[in-house]
Amino acid sequence: MTGKDHTSMLFLPLHSLLSCQKMSGPTWLEAFLPLVGFVTAIKLLLIPSYHSTDFEVHRNWLAITHSLPISKWYHENTSEWTLDYPPFFAHFEFGLSKIAKFFDPKMLEVTNLNYDSKAAIYFQRLSVIVTDLMLVYAAKECCAVTKTLKRRQPTSLFGDSAFVLAVLLLSNFGLFIVDHIHFQYNGFLFGLLLLSVAKISQGENLTGAFWFAVLLNFKHIYLYVAPAFIVYLLRSYCFTESNKDNSVRWRSLSIVRLAALGFIVLTITGISFGPFIAMNQLPQVLSRLFPFKRGLCHAYWAPNFWALYNILDKFLTVAGKRAGFTASTNLTTSASMTGGLVQEFEHSFLPTVPPLVTFLLTAVTMMPALFRIWRHHDGWRGFVRCIVLCAYSSFLFGWHVHEKAILIIILPLSLLAVTSVDDARVFLLLSTVGHYSLFPLLFTRPETPIKVCLFCAFTVFSFLALQQIHRVEDKHPRPALGLPLLSVLESLYLWLLVALFLYTDGVHPLLGLSAQLPFLPLLLTSVYCALGVTYSWIKFYRLCLFGHEIKKSHVKSS
Repeated sequence: MTGKDHTSMLFLPLHSLLSCQKMSGPTWLEAFLPLVGFVTAIKLLLIPSYHSTDFEVHRNWLAITHSLPISKWYHENTSEWTLDYPPFFAHFEFGLSKIAKFFDPKMLEVTNLNYDSKAAIYFQRLSVIVTDLMLVYAAKECCAVTKTLKRRQPTSLFGDSAFVLAVLLLSNFGLFIVDHIHFQYNGFLFGLLLLSVAKISQGENLTGAFWFAVLLNFKHIYLYVAPAFIVYLLRSYCFTESNKDNSVRWRSLSIVRLAALGFIVLTITGISFGPFIAMNQLPQVLSRLFPFKRGLCHAYWAPNFWALYNILDKFLTVAGKRAGFTASTNLTTSASMTGGLVQEFEHSFLPTVPPLVTFLLTAVTMMPALFRIWRHHDGWRGFVRCIVLCAYSSFLFGWHVHEKAILIIILPLSLLAVTSVDDARVFLLLSTVGHYSLFPLLFTRPETPIKVCLFCAFTVFSFLALQQIHRVEDKHPRPALGLPLLSVLESLYLWLLVALFLYTDGVHPLLGLSAQLPFLPLLLTSVYCALGVTYSWIKFYRLCLFGHEIKKSHVKSS
């Protein structure tokens, strides 16, 4: 039996299921509600699971907005988890608190720190599930858009791009563990993002701009992708004509459209920040939203460029000491940067990185993608690709990036994965390694089998479903132990995640190293995953900038 046969045997049960659904059965639209019900049932089963400090963060915000006047919301600091989201999210918590008081009024007391009664847990868990309806609606809209882009008729439900996209969005592994175990409201927020993308894709540009402006005033991390929206809307909506070479015709600028777009954005922002401007509290609010003193990296190293930079600095420092060199270092604390702490530190060997450098790197690496959609006006797919590239740049080079921000890349990339085999290859690589990088968020033993099972189910489905959608385009023979749509080296890289997991969750504690080297498993996970994320970024950038030209030249040469 060949290696290819071995791999096929691993996926045979699910592959049989995917192939047995003929289009004589339900359409994607008919299967959508049962899918929503199935996903919701899983979320309900996760209610008793472990919850992180983010649970207390949001409980505290409920208490602040319920118990205090608006003038004190961004000043209150009884808890270390102060309110640091934009005003719309504060009002969102205020609205939830009006319902929370019927579950357990004690959870709304500001001084009642770390309060997690059963009633409080049930309310907060259910609030995430209910607000996920925004994601459900947005997913449905996105599925309708992608359905029009895939010309070939599917032969099975699981080969239908719309249904597969619905599964990828609604059952996203990252949203399961970050929202419904760890605890946050990312599903609701991604619903706003995807709805804005869907509306713009449907030609409803002002509606899409409205929803994106609303999103920014809920959570400012989505500034990561704001440049893509700004450039695309200016190019495709405010400028109404193009030259023969597809460059913008500058005289076609519509002042009316530009004014309408600006009016929507400024009105939404004014409604959000207006009360705090009137109270002369804007500087205080902004200091909460952009706390640059938190340091280059989050306590949990996001798998980005700075994780690689940090480990290189550590390696060079150790190598330099062994070689007899003394690196100049001025650590601001006695703790090492690999201690897993949120802190400001200076690198020992490489230059210390200030916030301005991260901003410039992020901006510079975004520019080719932004220029591409301005110059070539690639339509819906070009717009979404630019969103993904802006999210990539911000994640890889941004200041104090949270590990959960990887989802801002993965979810929009899902839209592309069901419409293009090249995008699907990047998605499979990134979603696998990116989702795996979230494993350390759930470090309790009872949650280990849960995260492994959910991860495997989502990953196997992604590979088999996308393989079936793109089976006509993908005619390359698969080597031994090769994964669908991926190369030999890419497959090997992903298979080695199994060895990484066995070491970090099994061998490391068995060797008694948890006390001496507690941060080592997290460091290994972040650095190894950073390699995959960086590789997928380079591959995707090459596809977006040169893929079309490469295909054209290939056709000419053949």
